[in-house]
Amino acid sequence: MEAKDRTHEERRRQVEAAAGRYRETSDERRAVERQQDAGVTFPDSPEALAARAARLLDRHAVSPALVVEAVRAEPLAEPEAYERILGASKELQAWSFLPRGARAARTVARISVRDGGRELPLGTGFLVSPSLLMTNHHVLTDAEAARQCFVEFDAQVTVDNAPQPPTRLDLDPDGFFVADERLDFALVRVTGTGPEGRPPGETFGWNRLSAQGGKLVIGEPVNVIGHPMGRLKEIAVRDNMLQVRLDDFLHYKTDTEPGNSGSPVFNDQWEVVALHHSGVPRTDDRGRILRLDGQVWEPGDGDDAIDWVANEGVRVSSILKHLAVLALTSRQQALLDELGPESGLRSPQAGVSPAVAAAAPVVTAPGPAPESAVTRRGLRARDGAFGGHRHLVFLHGRSQEGKDPEKLRREWAAGLNQGLVRAGLDPIDPADVWFPYYGDRLVQALSPREALTRVFESTAVAAAEAAAPASPGAHKVYEDVLGEAAAKWDLPPEGLPAAERLGLPEVVGALQRQLGWLAARSDLDAWTISLVFRDVAGYLDDQGVRGDVLDCVGETMPDAGEVVLVSHSLGTVVGMDLITRLAPGVKAVHLTTAGSPLGLDSVYRRLLVGGPKRPDKVADWLNAWCPTDAVAIGCPLADDWADGLMDIAVLNARDRAHSIAEYLSHAEVAAGIGRHLREPAVSR
Repeated sequence: MEAKDRTHEERRRQVEAAAGRYRETSDERRAVERQQDAGVTFPDSPEALAARAARLLDRHAVSPALVVEAVRAEPLAEPEAYERILGASKELQAWSFLPRGARAARTVARISVRDGGRELPLGTGFLVSPSLLMTNHHVLTDAEAARQCFVEFDAQVTVDNAPQPPTRLDLDPDGFFVADERLDFALVRVTGTGPEGRPPGETFGWNRLSAQGGKLVIGEPVNVIGHPMGRLKEIAVRDNMLQVRLDDFLHYKTDTEPGNSGSPVFNDQWEVVALHHSGVPRTDDRGRILRLDGQVWEPGDGDDAIDWVANEGVRVSSILKHLAVLALTSRQQALLDELGPESGLRSPQAGVSPAVAAAAPVVTAPGPAPESAVTRRGLRARDGAFGGHRHLVFLHGRSQEGKDPEKLRREWAAGLNQGLVRAGLDPIDPADVWFPYYGDRLVQALSPREALTRVFESTAVAAAEAAAPASPGAHKVYEDVLGEAAAKWDLPPEGLPAAERLGLPEVVGALQRQLGWLAARSDLDAWTISLVFRDVAGYLDDQGVRGDVLDCVGETMPDAGEVVLVSHSLGTVVGMDLITRLAPGVKAVHLTTAGSPLGLDSVYRRLLVGGPKRPDKVADWLNAWCPTDAVAIGCPLADDWADGLMDIAVLNARDRAHSIAEYLSHAEVAAGIGRHLREPAVSR
């Protein structure tokens, strides 16, 4: 049977099964409708409402000021307060709703099959990791069917309603393919893009799936993005809502058509809550599908003649539970690990124990490099690069221990070259870049407690406690940095009335509360934020650590000429100190900082320059920051630092908010670097 025929046959079975589940839940649905007719906006259980309100508040998905306004007018019991919070979230959306939706839409692709010289659309799929695409089992029934198919990203119209050229990629079921008929899902690897085979998620982004609850309650709207009838990408928003929640499926109202099979079903925060897989048809007492005119539907009538009454999606949490118990090869498990910590799927080798239930994942912190490991050193640029007098230097951040400096240098150069090409400038050769490497030295210099591997639940509380530095001095710096960062992002004060504090984490310690707030408001998880700030604190407090790192960096720095210094994360702090120790014959003609914590008073007053004072050796300074990068929370820097600084705000991909390659790929950032590489050296 051809792939197209198998898809139609499998889809027919799924429609019949969905119709059966719809009939079985008719009493529950009528009860929901009665409550809604009586004015209950969200007719769900108190537990579901509480979990949803907590998730909205913990992730800063609704403005605290709006919440306070919604609940303060009169004394409310908890269920009524939860409903007020959900109502505020439903009626008023932050400006970011639109760009976040556009970002989520880029992850969605049209799936088509090659059939006897023709190309026929089958359905929709969406990226859930850098390399893995999710769709329905009835779209890709098996690996052989997947081999006959391809996907097209950006198959859509532009803002001017002109067709946009799509990017076509093949599927690689030999690299990864898992499917289940009952849950009607398939997960398949997509081939890379470009000559280097870059994972498609690095270009189009991907959706982080979560096994946790609280993503949607009955009565809330859902949004579906897909390719109905194989058309260019479309979106169904509003005039829709969740009707019934089953163990493994959701029933919701929204406008969808054939071709939407395999589409992601989002909540208003653009979290995937379900995999759309079928419309639900109206049926008679004998279970026969009915047409719009009330007559019994026949296969030759076509899908557009069916009286569709609802839609059914497969719950993401059910799919993740199924994946968690599969026996996979190490290669397959490595790809599954990339779904991220909230999926609960990371293997013990990846630092996370597999989760079957919707529990918080367990994460292992990076450990020190083994003593027997080969000593990794920084890389010098080849002779004569950029005329021999001007030097490009990349200075990395934390969490680079055990990595190959050559590979890191290529990754930085790849990101910069993307931006240079977009800016109309010539790309660079990675071999022309100086790459000081201090990743192993930093871990060795930190105290043994900071270097130990730790396993903990990935929550704000555990992350704050586990990451706190051991030494009293570094712990104080860590507290200062975390507290200042949370205050800059408007952490509500303690001591508010209970109704106004609703949904915030229980205060078991200031650090946990602050870190939870930062993670909720950013596109970084609590663990990443805590470790960056921990290492910044360890570097700033311990002069031995600072000296070791600066000495290590200095071993791979030019001793004469003009330097264009590009630094990231902790590297921006190290770089600011480094500039004060440059050789007399070296001048920093340009400095780029990206994802930097230099805007925090608790950081810049501990620098060797003694405060927010641009070193005399820096002739030009560009600072790139992303509003959802919690490490760059003190930005823009121009508010605190001296003149001569240019701040550029960029919007990084959701899962790459703190990525240096993402920062450098922006044309405006790369242009500032490239322009200084092209300028002739100043005569001396």
